[in-house]
Amino acid sequence: MAAVQSNAPEDTLGPLLNPGSVAIIGASDNPARIGGRPLRYMRDAGFSGRIYPVNPNRESVQGLPAFASITAVPEPVDTAIIAVAAPAVVDTAEACAAANVKAVIIFSAGFAEMDDDGRRRQDALTAIARTTPMRIVGPNCLGVYNSALGFFGTFTSTIEGGRPTPGQVGLVSQSGAYGSHLSLVATLRGIGIRFWVTTGNECDVDVAETIGWLARHPDVSVIVAYAEGVRDRERLFASLALARERGKPVIFQKVGRTEVGAAAIRSHTAALAGADAVYDGVFRQFGVYRARNTEEMLDVAYAATFGTFPASRRIGLMTISGGVGVQMADEAVERGLEVTPMSDAAQARLKTLLPYASPRNPVDITAQAFNDLTLVTANLDAMLAEGTYDAIVAFFTFVAAAKAMVEPISETLRAAKRRHPDCLLILSIVGPADIVRRYEEAGCPVFEDPVRAVRVVDALSRFSEAFARPTPPLARTPPAPAPLPAPPIGEHTAKRILAEAGLPVVEERLSSTARAAVSAATELGFPVALKIASADILHKTEAGGVELGLATADDVAQAFAAVTGRARLARPDARIEGVLVSHMVTGGVETILGVQDDPTFGPVVMFGLGGIFVEMLKDVAFRVAPFEEDEAHRMMREVKGFPLLDGARGRPRCDLDALAAALAALSRFAAAHAGHLHSAELNPVMVLAEGQGLVALDALIVPKR
Repeated sequence: MAAVQSNAPEDTLGPLLNPGSVAIIGASDNPARIGGRPLRYMRDAGFSGRIYPVNPNRESVQGLPAFASITAVPEPVDTAIIAVAAPAVVDTAEACAAANVKAVIIFSAGFAEMDDDGRRRQDALTAIARTTPMRIVGPNCLGVYNSALGFFGTFTSTIEGGRPTPGQVGLVSQSGAYGSHLSLVATLRGIGIRFWVTTGNECDVDVAETIGWLARHPDVSVIVAYAEGVRDRERLFASLALARERGKPVIFQKVGRTEVGAAAIRSHTAALAGADAVYDGVFRQFGVYRARNTEEMLDVAYAATFGTFPASRRIGLMTISGGVGVQMADEAVERGLEVTPMSDAAQARLKTLLPYASPRNPVDITAQAFNDLTLVTANLDAMLAEGTYDAIVAFFTFVAAAKAMVEPISETLRAAKRRHPDCLLILSIVGPADIVRRYEEAGCPVFEDPVRAVRVVDALSRFSEAFARPTPPLARTPPAPAPLPAPPIGEHTAKRILAEAGLPVVEERLSSTARAAVSAATELGFPVALKIASADILHKTEAGGVELGLATADDVAQAFAAVTGRARLARPDARIEGVLVSHMVTGGVETILGVQDDPTFGPVVMFGLGGIFVEMLKDVAFRVAPFEEDEAHRMMREVKGFPLLDGARGRPRCDLDALAAALAALSRFAAAHAGHLHSAELNPVMVLAEGQGLVALDALIVPKR
């Protein structure tokens, strides 16, 4: 994707998340009710700002003077919380805007997620946000908080399960209930959440904008996001690009991976979910880690707060159990981490310390560590001295929590971190919270499950790779293209258009008679392929419109009669121009390049290997157009069949640079025709041996009608 160019916006979310004054409209004297909880939470947390309960039926609310309306409040407030019935929300929001309120949080439900009347009310709220300076969070949300300020503009009951503590994490969630769950689980795990935002129906403030605000905030180093759909692609791209530029990891859970899940999203927040594989491509393009569940999301966020991101994917594994070492190694290899063996010299040195240990990697020091604490130090020093491993995971279970072990092991780790601050050291231990904190204070994330620890190394190394990439240059903007022809577009015309866009296509001749076909075959050289030429027949093989490997003039003449006859029989309504004659291309690897118009992200480019890989295994990768060759190379390497292109099992390595150039050219073509192109496909594209290029044998362009 091209670098996103955007000026830093005015900080209109500042008054929302750092308010000096808060009004609660619909405030309740009962601290258990929705309108009463924010007031109780803020007073319990010591919020130092001014709180104005608004309730025309009471003189005071929870001991504070009440006001009859927002206009009766003696000053323009930074944030107003609206906790009134849905039919009264629009009028209340208008009154807030008239009173110069800077931001409102709307708890009330009953909007676009419900029915047409709710949709109209939500549209009215959007209109207020667009025509006034006031920002709106919600409706149908659970609110926001800033734990450092003691500002808890929320009615979630999870605050009662554990008040969040200030930390380095900013969390934004479309879903209020799930966002509350994440907040509580994070708090119970000791992860400090500084800012928490639930966006609900997103009539104004959305997940994408909030990510950008968190990326700019100096007190946030890790961003956690949950979304069911994205409406503003440019805002999302700008926010994700900013987070990567500033070295802030974004851990994103996007739900709706299945058709059933996508349908549930539409009924829940009326969000339009893009194709799930496209989201995968977008996240990879911007260096975002996509988490699949709560545990994974918070594991990665927790480890990221330590601020050490491995410079490579080489991992060292230390264990007191050979079986656990195998588990960790299996997980590492399956995730593409490099379980590089220790050098022969290092192995020999460690063998002298413990002859029956296994010092290869995983390094198994056995339970002998109980009897000889120097084994931990010696083995760890040896692994670090190798200079090979940018991350080390050590499995000690309760051994590291035993009273006699805590001080020497924690001091060993502390010293190791001082000598090797860029190496990520992760422990897998079981112990009480105070001992776990000792190891965390030494700079080591702690996990009970060693496999989860390895998974985190994978995630953090991916962030390191993303942060190390230079900001991508602006993709080359092609000159204004000629409009696409009216549909349907025949294959011959599609190939011409794509060839003009820089895509190599097979040389061919359009022939309307058998004699012309024979002449074309003779000119091109035998053997040849022959295909029916008709814009009305997209699937030529199914119509019997393809003949391959024609070696003589007689073969071509007979094939002409056969394919035109079968095509007329299969599709009597089709307009037939004749046949396409092309030289047979052999060798290389069959791939597919395509474009589709995604409802969320616009034109996206697809790449995969041909045949069973795309038809049965759906082994494909996506990128948002346009992008350049470097991104195309990363895209290619995401498909599981990539080793076939890279020379696996003695095969010749394919021309990967030519393939990257073709993908980038297709992305520019797609971006140039955005809004007018429904889809395009080159299939198959034969990628030849290194230095020999590639050639598209078939092409399809479908404009929007």
